[in-house]
Amino acid sequence: MAPTIIDNLLEAAISNAGLPCSIFRPKENTVKPDQPSKRPRGSGWIFKNGSDTLWIGFSDRGIVHRENTHSTDRKTAENLLALRLAELKTDTYVPRTNIRVDELVADLLAEYREKQQKSIGHVKRRWKLHLCPFFTRRRASDVSTEMIRRYIAKRTEASASPATINRELAILKRAFNLALESTPAKVKLVPYIPMFTERNVRKGFLQDAQYSALANEAAKEGLWLRALLAVAYNFGWRKSELLNLRVSQVDLLSRTIRLEVGETKNDAGRLVKMPDEIFTLLSALVTGKKGDDYVFTRDNGKRVKCFDKVWDSICKRAGVPDLLFHDLRRTGARNLRRLGIAESVAMKVTGHKTPSIFKRYDITDESDMIEVAARLDEKRQLAAEKKSRAPEFSQSFDRINNLQTKGEATADPKSSTAVLPN
Repeated sequence: MAPTIIDNLLEAAISNAGLPCSIFRPKENTVKPDQPSKRPRGSGWIFKNGSDTLWIGFSDRGIVHRENTHSTDRKTAENLLALRLAELKTDTYVPRTNIRVDELVADLLAEYREKQQKSIGHVKRRWKLHLCPFFTRRRASDVSTEMIRRYIAKRTEASASPATINRELAILKRAFNLALESTPAKVKLVPYIPMFTERNVRKGFLQDAQYSALANEAAKEGLWLRALLAVAYNFGWRKSELLNLRVSQVDLLSRTIRLEVGETKNDAGRLVKMPDEIFTLLSALVTGKKGDDYVFTRDNGKRVKCFDKVWDSICKRAGVPDLLFHDLRRTGARNLRRLGIAESVAMKVTGHKTPSIFKRYDITDESDMIEVAARLDEKRQLAAEKKSRAPEFSQSFDRINNLQTKGEATADPKSSTAVLPN
């Protein structure tokens, strides 16, 4: 800016007083050649935070975010900053510094309470005893596959079984998935969580001959146990579904049993028809009871809640000491399959939600293999019989051809192509 008359007069007065005039002159806006120009608004910035490692900074709706690039290369920092700015524009940016694993598990427990999941107690116990001491206060962004493998190694050293470790890791995996599904998402991604291949799946079931012996022993203990065995063996229902069954759910006129929505593990209702055996047993149990009474009660009228000791006793007497009551669920699925019932219908009876779970209960035993071998032998025998009959048909065709040839030779004695019989 050009100096004005007042500036010139002021400079002359100061000069006469013997003072330097430069201290009163306005400084020019000059930029040093080696000084970088200021970044445009909204483009973020790169800085150092007490070390050679570069950091990036940017603002999102007035909130300043800073992130360590873990690199001293400016090009790497520029690329990371460009990525974060692109995430802001596409509403995919997720803060990576203030989300803890504890918060993710708290959201998971809230979901369990909202959906009234019965297994919430197991989740709380596994988190408090095992997961919490290792993952508490850790940032969700810091949880990596390497860290999870360290947790697996620690639990393995503590003699935890593969199935137990899988149940614990399933909690962690569901917590991360729930955080990713929330709006806005609380995590950027779900870390890869390695799981064990479980080889301790039970394969026990009850054969038809063993069922007769077990039914006789159950009848000696009481009608309730005999009926409980029959329903579990034929329908493959869970123990809790049977013990919570009310008289109002048994309709003797239509010969049906109804499980209400919310009373089953997968919250799906079921309706089945009673065969003669179950109809006879349940008719005797519900007679004289009110609609709100429980179906399975002891002789003194008290509700059956636990019968583990009685079950072990009758199984030993029947010659199946290792049989669990839950094995009857597996037996029911297998029996329905062997009857030729469609898988979709069998799943509605047993209450399995997915075909994969149903097939886990559909166990193939030695008798199934014997049946397969018998059918293969039958097929081979039929093939052999067809083969043995084949020459007879070919000989008949040969005789017919010979007769036709002979007739042609008789009709045309001069034919040189005729083949005369000896």
